[in-house]
Amino acid sequence: MVRGKTELKRIENVTNRQVTFSKRRSSLLKKAFELSVLCDAEVALMVFSSTGKLCEFSSSSSGINKTIERYMANAAISSGSNMEENLKLRTDDQSSDDLLKKMEFLEEYKRRLLGEGLDSCSTEELDQLEQQLEHSLRRIRATKYQTKLLNEQIDQLKEQGKKLTRENAELRKKSEMLYLTAAPPLPVTVETALFIGPPFQTHRQTP
Repeated sequence: MVRGKTELKRIENVTNRQVTFSKRRSSLLKKAFELSVLCDAEVALMVFSSTGKLCEFSSSSSGINKTIERYMANAAISSGSNMEENLKLRTDDQSSDDLLKKMEFLEEYKRRLLGEGLDSCSTEELDQLEQQLEHSLRRIRATKYQTKLLNEQIDQLKEQGKKLTRENAELRKKSEMLYLTAAPPLPVTVETALFIGPPFQTHRQTP
């Protein structure tokens, strides 16, 4: 059976448009990922939906901003102009709108993380939220475990410090007791022979 060719025009039905966007966005992200893996290429992808929602992909561990900076540097060299300044001039007029849309997206994402407004989410979006929550939960548990270990080590060090303080006090007390109970030194007696008077004479008795 030959598949009919899809006419390239805006889908008027909102539900069909959202479903088509979700499916094709997934395929596009998958192709970008496969290209980065198979060809060892640095790929960055940004997609904004009709409602202003941002979907992005980056094969770089440093994130999509690093890839954009690399693109701007290469474009400036090849064109002989400062691409960064040109891009800034073009985006100055739209910066307020972009920031507003980004804030709205973050607020909606926050509500979804709190379990609100999930009725309009697709299955893929729910899976992403679940993965994000599981990742955050693992980080919280790891941090909690590390904090518990640190607290236990601190308690052990405190107990060791108290024990050493008690031992030091006992040793000082024993040292003072030994000093007080030690026998005093024996006095030294010096005998002197002193005689005052005439020299001793021996009288012989007459028979």
